[in-house]
Amino acid sequence: MRYWALLVAKLGVSGLVLGGIWFGITLLLPRPHLYRGQFLGFDLAWTLAAGLVFLMSSALVYLSILDQRYRCRVCARRLRMPVTSGSWGQMLQLGRPHLEYICPYGHGTLRVAELQISGLEPAEWTRNAGMWEELAAADKEDAHRS
Repeated sequence: MRYWALLVAKLGVSGLVLGGIWFGITLLLPRPHLYRGQFLGFDLAWTLAAGLVFLMSSALVYLSILDQRYRCRVCARRLRMPVTSGSWGQMLQLGRPHLEYICPYGHGTLRVAELQISGLEPAEWTRNAGMWEELAAADKEDAHRS
């Protein structure tokens, strides 16, 4: 749930920032001259401002989604420790090259293909639910033996 709440929050902040920029533009630029009820495409200053705001909004949405892709699906923290696996030279033994990122708290790993051959391949999220439980169980066994 935190994962999606963070994305909504990032997009909401981006919308507020862009709304503030657009409000500032409307205060700074003189009122547009209407031509047949339109001003975009006929008033150069307003058309340029609208184009720049559109480019900034596209960039902010893209960066928000790109940042979200490399976050843990459970705790929404940034994934760390990229490890390269696989090899093109030994593809039959090791498989295709890919990067694996891991959550610092052990919630899971994200496997991203190194090269997108046939279009955009989705990243594969694998949840590691039992990783910490196994370590804690081993620690408890050692404590009981002592």
